[in-house]
Order: sequence, then C-alpha cells, then structure tokens
Amino acid sequence: MKANQLFLLLLTAMFLINCKSKNTTNDSQKPASKMRIEIIDPEALKILDSTTSIEVIAEGFKWTEGPLYIKDGDYFIFSDIPENKIWKWKEGQKPVTYLQPSGNTGPPTTAKEPGSNGLLLNAEGALILCQHGDRRVAKMVTAINNPQPQFVTLANKYDGKRLNSPNDAVYDKNGDLYFTDPPYGLTNGINDSTKELSFQGVYRLKPNGQLDLFTSELKYPNGIAFSPDGKFLFISSSDSTNYIWMQYELDENGMTKSKRIFYEAHSYEGKNLGAPDGMKINKAGYIFASGPEGIWLFNPTGKLIARIYTGQKTSNCALSPGEKMLLMTCDHYLMRLKLKQ
Repeated sequence: MKANQLFLLLLTAMFLINCKSKNTTNDSQKPASKMRIEIIDPEALKILDSTTSIEVIAEGFKWTEGPLYIKDGDYFIFSDIPENKIWKWKEGQKPVTYLQPSGNTGPPTTAKEPGSNGLLLNAEGALILCQHGDRRVAKMVTAINNPQPQFVTLANKYDGKRLNSPNDAVYDKNGDLYFTDPPYGLTNGINDSTKELSFQGVYRLKPNGQLDLFTSELKYPNGIAFSPDGKFLFISSSDSTNYIWMQYELDENGMTKSKRIFYEAHSYEGKNLGAPDGMKINKAGYIFASGPEGIWLFNPTGKLIARIYTGQKTSNCALSPGEKMLLMTCDHYLMRLKLKQ
C-alpha cells in the first residue's frame, strides 16, 4: 500500500471516530434540550416554579419504573424492567444494585420486560412487587434493608387462570391491595399464546387472600392511585387509540359506586413520547401523572394545570418526604424536580 493511500485511510478513520464521538455527545444532551415546565394555569404555581431546572441524576438504564422512597435509610429504589433488576439511589451517591432478579425468578424468558414494575410497602414495611416475569404480585420475605430474591406469592391467578403481568399497585386504608394487570410483561403482549385471561383487569386483593375483579373495562389499565381521603381510585389507561385517566368513586365495600373519565387526551400530538402510566397524588390531592412527553399535573377536579416535559417516555414518579422533590423514571434516565411544597 502506498503512503498516500495509507494516509487517506487513517484520515477517514479519524473522521468517522470524530463523528461517532459527536453523535454520542449529542445523544446524551437530548434530554436537556427538551426539558421544560409549562404552566397552563396559575394554580400550578403553588407547587411548581417554571424556572426550576429538571435534573438528570442518573442514566444508562434500559427502562426505569416503579420509584419508591424508603424512609429507613433515606433512599429511593426503582425497577429496571428489561434488566430484571431493582436499583437503589441515595442523594450524593451513584445508583447500585438493590435486588436481582426482581420479577422473573424462573427460567430465562424471551419477554422484553421480565422484571419488577410497581413497588410499594405494606403496613409492616415489607416490599411488595408487581412481577412481570413471574406474572404475580409478591412479597419479599427478607427485610427491606437486607434485600434477597426470596418471595411469597400474594396473587397469581384469577378464577383459576394466570394473571397477565401485574403492573402497578396501591393500598387503601383498610389494607386492601388494588392492582392493574395489563399484558406488557408477556412476550407478544395482548396476543401472547400464554395469555390465559380474555381481558386485562384491575383487582382488589383482601388481606385474607380473596381476589376480586374491580373492573375489566380498560384495554390497558396501568397506573393506579388513591385520593388522600380514600374515596376515589384513579386508574390510567394506555390504550393508544384513546388516552384516558379514570376516576372511580368507591362504595362501602371498596367497589365501584360511580365512575367518570377524569381526563381524556385522545387528540394530543406527542403520543410518540409516552402514554398515561404511573401516577402519584400529593396530600392536597394534586395528581402527578405520567403522560405523553413527561408528567402531567392535574388539580383535584381534573383540570390540567401544568406539564413537566422530560424529553423522554416517562413511566412513573415518586414524591419525597415533605413533597419537596419529584423523582421521575424516564426511559434510560432517573430525573428529579424540586417542588415548592
């Protein structure tokens, strides 16, 4: 090979490496270029400061979900569903593995989302997991500060048929557990050959193990949360044809007394960046709900008052003690936003 040919090859290689480096840098800067706060109604200013920056506090995950604050130790844990892992993040420290496996404890699976999804604590402080791979709601038997992949099943079948893949859950004041069961943890989703139920339900699990079907009317039930007074149950639906958040008024037996569409977003243009997903409700009844392009903030009457744009598909969020910080799980990232309250 002649010297001038070798020089041209080296020059070309250096150019390609430089281009790749630039692309990598640009990719890492994409979230910041799209992150912003939109105040739709001045009421939101009681909670948000539109000039506050949204912070990326960790990255490099595959699909983050289920953020949960742990008081004993002052840290958050969250699921990375494709990795079948739960991470731990504490202020001033890098994320570390908290628990693995977290959702699929059996043989390897071809499902894209085999890990845990929603995480919460029961009244005794035990970790409760919505496990995609094992298709159940389970309790970790070891203490929260000694996480081990040892679980007992709380619910895995309804009417003798396996659940789809429990997604998110919340306790009421009586200790009843309400959870959603879409098909996202199955290899082929709603058309998976191993799917045993003909619907995607929302269930109520009693402390004695009794499992009741709360509703089967939603095609893709997802996030779930209670109003502060426990009278209303909110459920998001991720059906791509009609994005809605439902509000169910509960009767004395904890079942549906009345229902209404809390908010509908079927005409929103940013659907390619997420859908209604997890949600959290603060002490004043304001709802932080995952939606297209980030977190949507509703007041207790169902009025959309602000959007927190993360620039990523945003799955869920959690409030810190005192409700002064919102932690958000956003695709490959973990983000936070400081709040006024």
